[in-house]
Amino acid sequence: MEAWEKVLVDRAKFLEQDVHAQIGCIECHGGTPETDDKSRAHEGMVAKAGANPQQACGGCHKDYALAAQANVHRLLNGYQDVLKQRGADFTDPTLTQAYGNHCTSCHADCGDCHISRPAGLGGGLLTGHKVKRMGSVWLTCGGCHSARIADDYRGNHEGIPGDVHWEKKGMICTTCHDTQDYHAPGHGNRYTGEPSPACVDCHEDVRPGDGIEQHDEEHLDKLACQVCHSVGAYKSCFGCHTGIDDKGLKYFTTEPSQMTFKIGLNPLQSEERPWQWVLLRHAPATSDLFGFYGEDLLPNFDAVPTWKYTTPHNIRAQTPQNVTCNACHGQEDLFLLETDVDPILRAANRSVIVPRDRVPQYLPDYPAPAEREEGP
Repeated sequence: MEAWEKVLVDRAKFLEQDVHAQIGCIECHGGTPETDDKSRAHEGMVAKAGANPQQACGGCHKDYALAAQANVHRLLNGYQDVLKQRGADFTDPTLTQAYGNHCTSCHADCGDCHISRPAGLGGGLLTGHKVKRMGSVWLTCGGCHSARIADDYRGNHEGIPGDVHWEKKGMICTTCHDTQDYHAPGHGNRYTGEPSPACVDCHEDVRPGDGIEQHDEEHLDKLACQVCHSVGAYKSCFGCHTGIDDKGLKYFTTEPSQMTFKIGLNPLQSEERPWQWVLLRHAPATSDLFGFYGEDLLPNFDAVPTWKYTTPHNIRAQTPQNVTCNACHGQEDLFLLETDVDPILRAANRSVIVPRDRVPQYLPDYPAPAEREEGP
């Protein structure tokens, strides 16, 4: 997007067509209209009006604005919860400075979905300030959820096909994730509560006796759907480090990402997610994440795994690991073993690492993996 496109308020698209233009700039953005002096006119102005949903949007969209106050897209409860589990003390000014500098730019306000691209994508008005009920999901949803969701879903990783829901049905984010998901208050993170959406919301016929051998109680009770139906590797990230450079600019660096496919033990096992086996993805957390600012700011780092529960959006009916039983059984490379984990991170990941003696055994009465046909 060109620099001028990011800031242009389009007369035809917004001022002459959008009902929001009738409200006027001051109502949402504030400022001082009784002057033609630029500096004075900008006194009290709020550039991102959506940062305060109740003030900017709540006059007309009361229910949505109230919900947004406690919505996971706007708040950072998930980050804070995990950091607290790792020993972060949010009364420590050093920790709060580091957190404020590097962990607060990803949350979304109303405008990040309805008016502009998310700040994490560089910002910029979508269509000349026109307020859209639903913008392009690839610029809004995909702006934040790109490397780990949108690229998987659209098949942007070389050699790995896209999700069947996109490639065959053209389903976009909002097909499964409705406005209730976006605006609902109270979620600590995306895996709080029952899976929503759940595969069985549409695939109601998946049950023992449906004609698919692997859909027996043994598999359905113990395996998350993605274990069998994720078609290939997905992106994992490693080694995030933060700091401030010589010019006073905040920065973060990460090690090169990797495409991984790892089955592990379920770190979120509960009534809502009862499965023993799930897919895991590595998050880029390190014990010295805030090492630039001070020592031992995450003293209980090992309390939370760095290999996290994940639900890749690259689903297919037939996949390399499900074309025959022995494409999974006996295949140690599919499972997160201790040797797959950095030695300094093994303590943190002990609860999700699969002991070799727990890898499902090879079944001699079934075809060997070499005899299978490759999935689509």
